[in-house]
Amino acid sequence: MEKYDHKKIEQKWRERWEQANIYKTDEGQGQDKRKCYVLDMFPYPSGDGLHVGHPKGYIATDIYSRFKKMNGFSVLHPMGWDAFGLPAENYAIKNKVHPRVAVSKNIARFKEQLGRLGFNYDWSREINTTDPAYYKWTQWIFLKLLEKGLAYESHEPINWCPSCQTGLANEDLENGRCERCGSAVEKRPMRQWMLKITDYAERLLKDLDELEWPESIKESQRNWIGRSTGSEIKFLIKHFSRNNAELTQKIAEESQRNKINVFTTRPDTLFGVTFMAISPELAQKWLNVSWLPSEEVKKYIGDTLTTRATQSVKDNPEKTGIFSGVYATNPANQEDIPVWVVNYVLGDVGTGAIMAVPAHDERDYEFAKKFKLPIVEVIQGGDVSKGAYIGEGVLINSSQFDKLPSEKAKKKITEFVGGEMATTYRLKDWVFSRQRYWGEPIPVIHCDRCNVVPVPEKDLPVMLPEVERYEPTGTGESPLAAISEWVNTTCPTCGGPAKRETNTMPQWAGSSWYYIAYCISESLNPSAGGQVSIPISGQISKPEFRNNITRWLPVDMYVGGTEHATRHLIYARFWHKFLFDIGVVSTPEPFARLKNQGLIMGEDGRKMGKRYGNVINPDDVVEKFGADTLRVYEMFMGPFEEGQAWSADNMVGSRRFLEKVWRIAERMKEVRLAAASLTSGADVLRMLHQTIKKVTDDIENFKFNTAISQMMIAASAMETSGISRDDFKYFLIIFSPFAPHLAQELWENLGEHGFIYKSAWPQADETLAMKTVIRVAIQINGKVRDEMEVSAGITEAEIIPLALAREKVKLWISGKTTPKVLYVKGSLVSIVVT
Repeated sequence: MEKYDHKKIEQKWRERWEQANIYKTDEGQGQDKRKCYVLDMFPYPSGDGLHVGHPKGYIATDIYSRFKKMNGFSVLHPMGWDAFGLPAENYAIKNKVHPRVAVSKNIARFKEQLGRLGFNYDWSREINTTDPAYYKWTQWIFLKLLEKGLAYESHEPINWCPSCQTGLANEDLENGRCERCGSAVEKRPMRQWMLKITDYAERLLKDLDELEWPESIKESQRNWIGRSTGSEIKFLIKHFSRNNAELTQKIAEESQRNKINVFTTRPDTLFGVTFMAISPELAQKWLNVSWLPSEEVKKYIGDTLTTRATQSVKDNPEKTGIFSGVYATNPANQEDIPVWVVNYVLGDVGTGAIMAVPAHDERDYEFAKKFKLPIVEVIQGGDVSKGAYIGEGVLINSSQFDKLPSEKAKKKITEFVGGEMATTYRLKDWVFSRQRYWGEPIPVIHCDRCNVVPVPEKDLPVMLPEVERYEPTGTGESPLAAISEWVNTTCPTCGGPAKRETNTMPQWAGSSWYYIAYCISESLNPSAGGQVSIPISGQISKPEFRNNITRWLPVDMYVGGTEHATRHLIYARFWHKFLFDIGVVSTPEPFARLKNQGLIMGEDGRKMGKRYGNVINPDDVVEKFGADTLRVYEMFMGPFEEGQAWSADNMVGSRRFLEKVWRIAERMKEVRLAAASLTSGADVLRMLHQTIKKVTDDIENFKFNTAISQMMIAASAMETSGISRDDFKYFLIIFSPFAPHLAQELWENLGEHGFIYKSAWPQADETLAMKTVIRVAIQINGKVRDEMEVSAGITEAEIIPLALAREKVKLWISGKTTPKVLYVKGSLVSIVVT
């Protein structure tokens, strides 16, 4: 018997598949051709290459797309590179090479590694976010956002990473630190471009209900968007300390006609407001309009802002504050209440001011106790001598609203004080500028006469210039600002001298629409008939473009990590909805179905990384065991969504499974040579159809581990009892998505011509697939004491006497009172005795 030589087999079929170009997308012309767009979250090509944890999701989509292809679907399964941004630039700086050189080298390495694993990617649709033909479209989308008023300049304080030396969006932070390097983030006022993602907050929230996504991801997005329903209430500024009375008018202008606006979700507690708390940022705005508080107050504001610039709110600093000298009037009871400047109110949350209700808010309670401020209970249900009661209840100490339940009181009190019911969101506008070199240039021009002028579409793309030095400056200016020959240009409106925008886009820009790019890849390929030179507005109106977009979108199956829940997945949904609004795409959502793979940890149980020395290179595994073994092992480790630790010892089991399949085929080849025939026995035939049914259902539901387990059971039965050649071919077809090289080799060895990839998926005979005999556990007082095999269709009345008659069961119930017996159909007989 010939030995299973994975090296020879896998090399042979990789070359054959490439020569035949069998993975080129079938456009499926014809109305009856179903489509399935299967997509991985494309990788950024790091210099370290892949470790064995990276392919897990890629293997899953490969299995799924092969399965769909064999079920008659026209499948789009592409791959590309998210190559702009901080990861690539930081790697290039560290290794003292140009980012473009580093990216090109790293992509070649990734493709080499992916190629060895036998994936069915259509490489003719490969995209790269750093390709000018690609980022021409990224720039065009930005210009459309600008045109519609969704892109604007701001000078508000933003997150600044002192290590990466660039501004960051809130989504780029993890617990107040840069998610790339882990540095504590500062707040720094800076000119930057913003995108008004907040205009889409309600749609982003509402449409989550239509998506077949993990509930945990949808809940993460709901929390990030953070919809709150409450009331907007105005507090009149009563008076200032006497030496500032003449500045009332200036403060009034800043505070919207002498009032401080507050948003609250608990207007039912308004009678319990005993002070107001404002952020140091709001206090600074008052200073900017000539408010003259005491030197002590000014110092507190300055010191707190300085501290806050380098301290995360999540660090939970001790609550501090100072009386501002300003009073406001509680609109519910007309009482004067002091306004305090505090460190626990944020300037970029709500209005930067809160109504403080110590009796019913834990932070306010702690602050009031510390500074001996009044605590007035207005909701029954707690003991304010011990702590704040934050629940709802019946109102007390609230004048005519006493005895009302909280829910009714909210609207009535809001109306009573002239407030308005309102909805707010935690989501903030997207900080879109990066003060780095390696990113898409933002296509606008600054003219002293015309202000901000968009680059004309005919001049796209605005090319990133070649430079010798690209390290971040740390000054708030991009390295591009120093390239005068690139910066200085002519205003397209007036023809006068002007300067280009020197900030670049974030790494999330190119990935916010890349799934669309795969559908129109010929428009991004300079060798595809000159489409690149046609203005984008001209391309999107062409029937071919419309047909491709309508044909493939939305993505039917999207696979990637959970870390993108509140970054890429929100940004892409925002851009897609915008493109839907302007008629570029025809669906309101980009990704219909989402699956998240669990991490593969190192053998030590920690996340794989160079710092731990636990990285395992897939090249070494493929060399020793083969790509098919790696594929099967990673899918067999456990449930796809869960994390598991790598085990070289367990790899052997997957290899033995493949060797068993090989032996079955080899024996079949020997039988063929002897001109003998074999018919599958009834038990094997039944097992085969049960396996077809289970593997079919499990692949559709990403339960790859149980699909493999079932195939292992079937293989053992086939090896023991034998199977006919024709029936074994059915097994090879359902086996082929998991181990395509081996399946193809055995397919050929059995005399089949062509590629197994193009075979039709077998349909299970439902009669044969039904289990005729099942194993049922017998549980006595909660513990399994016996088990038995019975007919699958057995009734409760039939099974109970059989269970009670078993010898082991008799031993446990002898001498006990009449047992209570329950049958859980198909799995368990439960007996309770006393």
